[in-house]
Amino acid sequence: MELVNKNDLNSFVLQNVEVAIFDDQDDDKAPFVPKIIQKTALCPDETHLRIYFDHMNFFAVPLSSSVNKHDNEWKAFDSEHALYYVIRKVSD
Repeated sequence: MELVNKNDLNSFVLQNVEVAIFDDQDDDKAPFVPKIIQKTALCPDETHLRIYFDHMNFFAVPLSSSVNKHDNEWKAFDSEHALYYVIRKVSD
């Protein structure tokens, strides 16, 4: 597994995607929400990658998270908080 890399999300920027954040429990998974990623940027202290949906709204993924990536899906796991961050492209 790799760690979070800003460039890994380039192919998801300005694309129709679905995003979800959920814990490692199988019950009560968060639903996927349709979004368009506008940009990615490091936070000021360079500990998280911010994934922006507009000029103000984003979620931040710790750079220490382990990442699994495929052509249509990017999944990061933050072991400290036991959270998964998932972004997947929407099929046209």
